[in-house]
Amino acid sequence: MIRYDALEPLPVRGALPALRGRLDERGAAVLVAPPGTGKTTLVPLALAGLLGEGPARRVVVAEPRRIAARAAARRMAWLLGEKVGESVGFTVRGERVVGPRARVEVVTTGVLLQRLQHDQELADVDAVVLDECHERHLDADTVAAFLLDVRAALRPDLWLVAASATTDAEGWARLLGDVPVVEAEGVSYPVDVVWAPPARPVRPPHGMRVDPALLTHVASVVRRALSERAGDVLCFLPGVGEITRVAGLLGGLGAIEVLQVHGRAPAAVQDAVLSPGARRRVVLATSVAESSLTVPGVRAVVDSGLAREPRVDHARGLSALTTVRASQAAGRQRAGRAGREAPGAVYRCWTEAEDTRLPRFPAPEIKVADLAAFALQAACWGDPDASGLALLDPPPGGAMTAARTLLAAVGAVDAAGRATDRGARMSRLGLHPRLARALLDAAPEVGAERAAEVVALLSEEPPREYGDDLAAAWRTARSGGDAYAARWRAESRRLRTAASGAAGGASGPRRAGAGAKAGGPDAAGAGDGRGRAAAAAAGTASGGGDDRAAGLVAALAFPERVARDQGGAYLMLSGTRAEAGAGSALRGAPWIAVAVADRPVGAGHARVRLGAVVDEATARRAAGALYDEGEEVRWTDGDVLARRVERLGAVELTVRPLRDPDPGLVREALVEGLRAEGPALLRWSPGAKSLRRRLAFLRLHEGAPWPDVSDDALHARVDEWLEPELSRARRRADLGRIDAGQALGRLLPWATGEAARLDELAPERIEVPSGSRIRVDYTDPERPVLAVKLQEMFGAAGTPRVAGVPVLVHLLSPAGRPAAVTADLASFWADGYRAVRAELRGRYPRHPWPEDPATAEPTRFTNARLRR
Repeated sequence: MIRYDALEPLPVRGALPALRGRLDERGAAVLVAPPGTGKTTLVPLALAGLLGEGPARRVVVAEPRRIAARAAARRMAWLLGEKVGESVGFTVRGERVVGPRARVEVVTTGVLLQRLQHDQELADVDAVVLDECHERHLDADTVAAFLLDVRAALRPDLWLVAASATTDAEGWARLLGDVPVVEAEGVSYPVDVVWAPPARPVRPPHGMRVDPALLTHVASVVRRALSERAGDVLCFLPGVGEITRVAGLLGGLGAIEVLQVHGRAPAAVQDAVLSPGARRRVVLATSVAESSLTVPGVRAVVDSGLAREPRVDHARGLSALTTVRASQAAGRQRAGRAGREAPGAVYRCWTEAEDTRLPRFPAPEIKVADLAAFALQAACWGDPDASGLALLDPPPGGAMTAARTLLAAVGAVDAAGRATDRGARMSRLGLHPRLARALLDAAPEVGAERAAEVVALLSEEPPREYGDDLAAAWRTARSGGDAYAARWRAESRRLRTAASGAAGGASGPRRAGAGAKAGGPDAAGAGDGRGRAAAAAAGTASGGGDDRAAGLVAALAFPERVARDQGGAYLMLSGTRAEAGAGSALRGAPWIAVAVADRPVGAGHARVRLGAVVDEATARRAAGALYDEGEEVRWTDGDVLARRVERLGAVELTVRPLRDPDPGLVREALVEGLRAEGPALLRWSPGAKSLRRRLAFLRLHEGAPWPDVSDDALHARVDEWLEPELSRARRRADLGRIDAGQALGRLLPWATGEAARLDELAPERIEVPSGSRIRVDYTDPERPVLAVKLQEMFGAAGTPRVAGVPVLVHLLSPAGRPAAVTADLASFWADGYRAVRAELRGRYPRHPWPEDPATAEPTRFTNARLRR
């Protein structure tokens, strides 16, 4: 019996006529309705004709999370007075409750994505509702793009509704073809904002780590909210670990019930949260409670200000969820939960000033996530580079390149990026392409059941208490009775069944309205197991032990993370270093395969969170595409290193000295050494150094044809000035025997005849009035320096010049000590000499100090010597 008393008050009811009208006119619309208005529950029932209004239709509702899909189906069934599976059912990964009379089916976006790849027409579906599209999950964006293709080419009659809990719906309206936006006014009550930052600064989140001091503070704010406000308290935390920790800190609350809500929570807990409690409650939840779930009875919200978003580091080959500051939009969503039923309050665990600096909206997942699965879906759809898909944000070029490189390596796409038959099979497994490759290729060797069980462990990281040894965690899951073990068993069964179906080898589907998809042959070397898929599905292969099976699956899934021990730390094939934790069973193993790793705050290496012991044969088997053997001649540690190396990625397997390296490779290594360490590797006599400085001076003041003799310019012209000596050299010592001065002479402008003017334009020495030939210092090419005893310059009317540039004269005392510096000798005689004469005359009385130096005889001698 339909519960009209619960349906009538839902605010979205008033928007239903407008929504139906827009769908009749355009076939698509954007619905904007705040959380708690009934957009997730009432709208699908109305569109399906289950409320006695309008014709009967089959409606599919796509939710971003499994918990939300189950909750929405249970709520709609309750509103109809039925059980789940009758008129309303749901399908999530590993679970389907849909009866033959079902008119509304709630699915996750991942399930709908798989369904579209199998049945692009959605022949038995009349309308699709994309719920919570404002969250910008990658699967939801992809589903929307595929559905727009379907509407344009195959099903113009298919209704499409994009439902958003926020008002930033213009982008979706444009994407759907400038369709109208239908807004439903929610019933909201005032929400007081209480700024409740920690008394002392806390460390910002890093990776998955959250400062325990912040969680302690959040727990204290929850207690404060309980004391200051009536009703239930809803507390937002980034993940399961933080929820568990805060729950532990909230002990001793007496009659108050503490509930933990997240994607892994048991169905009984989820049901309890969605119904009013018999006693006061504290609900600790992830972002799933922002808009996907409506928790009744909440009068206060405590917001930690943190959220989890996917991130990928292409350079290190590591990707995972990471903790970030929640956006302003998320903050508004969270705060609104306190004012859905009555006035409430939100306690924000940060300052008002910080709030203005937060990002306005969460980052679209397509911008920050690993795109391998998306790229495979696009390739199976017939659009390998996704350029023809209608997406709110295009995928980043670098991330797509990395994704397509991975897909090619595992044989999922051909050279043109089109999905292979193997790629189509992988896409049907509902796994990341890495895990799909591991399942398909490991099953023939260890058996389908074992392969499926290990892949299930890798698809949802085991709890920390299971340890970091994958094989041991596998044994714990087998015997465990916790919620994780139950989910693991269900996923293992699903994967074994999926692997059996994937072994059929059917080609992938065609893109809507396009010609036949060119599948292409499987990429060579992607794995040995694809020809034995039938044996894999039957699970007939012997295992060879759990440890071997766990290691093989992990290595096949993450070949670039296979690592070899190097004195306590492990070097991954990708080049990243990692360490196993103290007391880990992995420590000391010669080889391991790293499944999960992160980098702790302040650590120089990654930390292994989950891995398996492997042997070298398994490493070679799994990472065969990274194997290389050849001669290696390079400049290393200041000299030429010539060797024959067998390597697996960054790991050197065997190294042997190369007795007779290729001369061309040796020359390239020596040139690299000259680039790295500069021409100082050559033999620079004083004359060679002087020649280089003189040429630098002429280049600056005369320009071409005088050569540029800077380090970079000399390196660029090694062929012109260092041959034939460079080609004869074999090691650093040989470079040190090359006469740099003789080699520099080859760069002089002999062809134009200007080389003959070198001594005229930039002489090594200048003759001064005393007759001495004094060396010119060209160290500073802007202004050469002539350091000469003052008395030897008596009688000079002007400053000496080289290439028209006046030198800087350093006038010295009879003992060779600095007395004065001038660039204008005539001015010095007239103005500065008198003071210098008075000082030097007292110190050196036996030397001549005439009153008029401009007309005096220059000399190198004392008065007594002059008298003789």
